[in-house]
Amino acid sequence: MIRAERAARLAAEARAGDLEVARAALELARLEVTQAHAARYALELEIERLKLQIAKLRRQHFGTSSERSARLDQLMLALEDLEESAAHLDAEAEAKDAAAPDAPKWTVEELKRAKPARRPLPEHLPRRRMVLPGPTACACCGGGLRKLGEVVTETLERIPARWVVVETVREKFSCAACETITETPAPFHAIPRGRAGPHLLAEITVGKFGLHLPLTRQSAVFAQEGVDLDVSTLCDWMGAVAVATQPLSALIAEHVMKAERLHADDTPVPVLAKGKTKTGRLWTVVRDDRPFAGTDPPAAVYFYSPDRKGEHPQSFLKSYSGLLQADAYSGFGQLYEPGRVTGTATEAACWAHARRKFFELAELRKGPIAIEAVKRIDVLFAIEREINGRPPDERRSVRAAQSKPLADDLESWLRAQRGRLSPKSETAKAIDYMLRRWSSFALFLEDGRVCLSNNAAERAIRGIAVGRRNWTFAGSDVGGHRAAALYTLIETCKLNDVDPRAWLADVLARLPEHPAKRLDELLPWNWKAPSHQQAAA
Repeated sequence: MIRAERAARLAAEARAGDLEVARAALELARLEVTQAHAARYALELEIERLKLQIAKLRRQHFGTSSERSARLDQLMLALEDLEESAAHLDAEAEAKDAAAPDAPKWTVEELKRAKPARRPLPEHLPRRRMVLPGPTACACCGGGLRKLGEVVTETLERIPARWVVVETVREKFSCAACETITETPAPFHAIPRGRAGPHLLAEITVGKFGLHLPLTRQSAVFAQEGVDLDVSTLCDWMGAVAVATQPLSALIAEHVMKAERLHADDTPVPVLAKGKTKTGRLWTVVRDDRPFAGTDPPAAVYFYSPDRKGEHPQSFLKSYSGLLQADAYSGFGQLYEPGRVTGTATEAACWAHARRKFFELAELRKGPIAIEAVKRIDVLFAIEREINGRPPDERRSVRAAQSKPLADDLESWLRAQRGRLSPKSETAKAIDYMLRRWSSFALFLEDGRVCLSNNAAERAIRGIAVGRRNWTFAGSDVGGHRAAALYTLIETCKLNDVDPRAWLADVLARLPEHPAKRLDELLPWNWKAPSHQQAAA
């Protein structure tokens, strides 16, 4: 009897112990769920803070000043990482909620964030309908069913690239009477002796010069898809594409040089030499009349040079005599000198470049003069944002009323501050940069076509800087010229909101038989997508 009572007591104690263990596990689960929700919403708060900073930078962003674009890139990377982390924690919290349904839900109102509205999937994409089989009888009584409607769930999917071999068959015939053999003439290819179709050539070209993917990486991707294309083969194709499209590059360059105002800039490009690399330059010249309501299409042309001697910009700009917006590079100097046969170009200095010098001093050294200079220049940029896209006369009128008093006051203030500084001071050098060229800086007050910055050219060379990090260097000077020609085509497409891959594929297919007198029909701003592409879109 005593043994039975003892056994019962031990069993009850064991059950009580199990219950305590279960309760402890439940409390631990609740704590983990609460901590997961807390961590997630802390990250969401950080996301909102970063988004606010990005929004402020974008409002302040006039063109692409380098220090702002660098900050913007850093914030976007941080935001991307935080959003991924928040989604990760959200999935973990949902799984723990399901495992511990009795755990308290995190419902702090201050931490809640409205979910972004889910945008509908693009209407132009084809729909592949998959109907799930429905029940044939009522689950409750077994009676017959009648259809009331449908519930459709859409999922975005991407089908991997599909490779095909196009066989062009030319039938041969023999005359029954005289046995003369007749054969259909061979079709033209996008490139001479080319075994690559225009769409493949366009994808490779835009992949390298538009998406910054080296040919070695593209070759590896193709191999993974079951098509072995040697890098040397891709190189041959790139050279052939550059030659085939050279007439279009020349027409774009001709169009650019007819502009009333141009932007110009350059960037270094490592070039492979004997046993080492040397530094070549890629120059861009951009025509964009949209800021002053111009109707001519925008375009960009690129040039390559093996070094940065002034003779190179003087060569490709030798026929130009309009407004030139550029930095203070001395190589442009001869273009502004009187007595040029083609006429003197007029220098319009870049306020963003001048501001950058003060910004670096303000950010790194917290210099009060530099900080004040940045604030004053930013007020001018704020006015410019309001008149961007208006006609020249209207821009000049607004500038005369609002910008001129500020610019005159800035000049007087800079001269006063310069008198108090040592000539060796970095702030004095930044001030001298502006005062020595003040007439060029102040030109925007007199001419409504002038922009306050040279950001149009800086935007055009940004892709080269990205590509340079991926493909490391150009193989030769010839490769540099080829890159310049292909960048000309792709960047001009982008400026005109044309898909460069679709454009290049269609142009490569049409060029061999297209009349030379009507080549302007194929320029990006005149090009119209073929009817089958428009239908697909």
